[in-house]
Amino acid sequence: MTNIPETGRTPRVQIRLVVIQILVLSLLGTLGGRLWYLQIREGAEYQKEASGNHVQQVVEPAVRGSILDARGVPLADNETRLVVSASRTDLLKQKDDGKAVLTKLAGVLGMDPKEVMLKVRLCDAKTPQPCWNGSPYQPIPITDEATPKQALQIRERAEDFPGISAEPEAMRRYPAPGKANTAQVLGYLSPVTDEEIQKAKDTDSPFLRSDQVGRSGLERQYDKALRGKAGVTRYEVDNLGRVIGKAESDNAEPGANLVTSIDSRVQRVAEYELDKAMKTARQQFDKITGENYKADSGAVVVMEAKTGRIVAMASAPTYDPNVWVGGISGKDYKALTGKNSDYPLLNRAIQGQAAPGSTFKVVSTAAAVQAGYEWDGGYPCTSAYSVGGQVFKNFEGESFGPISLGRALEVSCDTVFYGLADREWKKDGGINPKKGQPKDWFFKTAHQFGLGKETGVDLPNEVTGRVPDRQWKLDYWKANKDAWCRTGKKDGDYVQRISYENCLEGNKMREGDEINYSIGQGDTLVTPIQEAVIYGAVANGGTMYQPTIGKAIISPDGKSVREIKPTVRGRLPVSQATIKGMNDAFAGVITRGTAAWKFGGWPQDKIALHGKTGTAEVYGKQTTSWLATYSKDYTVIMTIAQAGTGSGASGEAVRNIYSALYGVQGDGSVDQKKALLPEPQKGLPKVRTDGTITAPKVSGDPAKDAENAQKNNPTNGDDQQPAATASPATSGNRNTRRRPRRRGSRRMPR
Repeated sequence: MTNIPETGRTPRVQIRLVVIQILVLSLLGTLGGRLWYLQIREGAEYQKEASGNHVQQVVEPAVRGSILDARGVPLADNETRLVVSASRTDLLKQKDDGKAVLTKLAGVLGMDPKEVMLKVRLCDAKTPQPCWNGSPYQPIPITDEATPKQALQIRERAEDFPGISAEPEAMRRYPAPGKANTAQVLGYLSPVTDEEIQKAKDTDSPFLRSDQVGRSGLERQYDKALRGKAGVTRYEVDNLGRVIGKAESDNAEPGANLVTSIDSRVQRVAEYELDKAMKTARQQFDKITGENYKADSGAVVVMEAKTGRIVAMASAPTYDPNVWVGGISGKDYKALTGKNSDYPLLNRAIQGQAAPGSTFKVVSTAAAVQAGYEWDGGYPCTSAYSVGGQVFKNFEGESFGPISLGRALEVSCDTVFYGLADREWKKDGGINPKKGQPKDWFFKTAHQFGLGKETGVDLPNEVTGRVPDRQWKLDYWKANKDAWCRTGKKDGDYVQRISYENCLEGNKMREGDEINYSIGQGDTLVTPIQEAVIYGAVANGGTMYQPTIGKAIISPDGKSVREIKPTVRGRLPVSQATIKGMNDAFAGVITRGTAAWKFGGWPQDKIALHGKTGTAEVYGKQTTSWLATYSKDYTVIMTIAQAGTGSGASGEAVRNIYSALYGVQGDGSVDQKKALLPEPQKGLPKVRTDGTITAPKVSGDPAKDAENAQKNNPTNGDDQQPAATASPATSGNRNTRRRPRRRGSRRMPR
């Protein structure tokens, strides 16, 4: 009989139990190791992924900061509107991609179904506006003008409008019609794109899909400060989407307020006077062509001469910036960008380039002094100047005999500058100078005046203008030589002959090039903001400032203020004696020179004005009007394309701007109580802790504005708001006498 242990287990059973125990222990060890790997070593990563799968974010957009004028009057702020939006993601889940829902929505909103459907399509290179250029996962606004009744219909019948929402939202608001427009200076907003989100995700200012960003103007330049930070609340949800807890929350931080140096009253006057001057010019006709002037675009800049701060900046044609709010329509987009629009989105104060005409003679005069010519030397102002068989005539054949450089500026004698430039060209070696020989004073001085490069104004997309020096001519010739040589003909029409000449020697500085250049013609291009910097420097004694519009960034509660101080850009390359001579000459332009017929009766003894007129030729177009002026406080530059002479087209408008600034009445008297800004604005508006701003009310009615200004600041005359319509008293209309006429193959600018 076999002996069986008391436990009743046979050796075989025991062996099996041991094997099972080993297997169990092995499995437990493997499981424990796996649990350690998942929970300890990779626990944080898996916890993050799990949290992401069960967390929903609710975004509260930040309220964008306001853009204020120098007194605190809003140029751009926010208002609450009922916004109807569509979720593209939800629409695409429907069988017809949401067409039925959008058609039904159009009926409720009183819109064209086609327009609604165009708004929800995504923008790309082949898709014209209207379309959505933001993130495809962000709600797309259909309209921001929904009525409470329409919003209620959509919300009460949510099952009929899947993917559609109607919510109150803070929307950007720009000045109403009749007030300062400031469109090109302010810019506009549009939704952030996926590309921008990715680009900024690792920066200190990342984008959320709900963000609106500045696309031009101050909205773009100061976007980071204005935008603020959106609030994000994260909720924990279960697999059915039910909220089971609140994970964390980041409160929204409103954007800061941007205080500018713009004075909305002066801005409104500048816009009005520019528009009026252009309309008046269109009623005049060019005696050479017999056609009315087109006066199709223009700009005006009012700048503080001693700081470079911009008080007003107007560009025409202009537009209503509110068309961008809530998404622009196809009709409005075409009106702003079409070939027949005259491109109102351009800020011609910083992006409009044109030959400066005789306003450039301030540079040529400084160049002559640097080259060693005496200020009081006797330079022949003859009726004509002959070069190689070509005759360059002075304005209407005028002849003043030997005159000083100051007198040449005052009467704008072209032949004086022709002679000086020609002599310097010959000294530099003529058309084939030896290496290192040319001193090129006329071109060097232009660069020292800051031309040919950006001024640094705090607006995006400023252009540089052009100084057509030897290097530019060489580069331009290399780029265009093949086309010139292909189309040029020695005995062809005007354009073909020019192409033929350029093909042969367009890389060289020819005698006629430098002669034309000396009076601001030829290939020279400047912008109004560049002219403002130059004439502002003459006004203040020689300091060139970097022009600025932003004056301070103030936090929403007013506790943090970051001032934007004036920045010195350089100094004019002239002595104080030369500046004094220029000042005397430019005062003479106003009192007895080329602008006197528009400034007769001006109280020069009380408010001394200085100026320089210019009438620049543009091939194939009518002449461009320039008028550069300054007082002890301000520089005012106005230009109008295809409008005639500098004083003829712009004189009255510029005079009226000064009349508004200083309170000059039609009879030449000065009324301080009616002066808008008799001296530059000092100090900053106050932002209270609750976010409200101390600012005078602006009604749009000049008389009411003046009354409100007195109540808000009775000791400061700069809060008055009179109309700038004082008519200048004239001492004989010289418009007919000052009109340029054809002289051989060209007309001289005035």
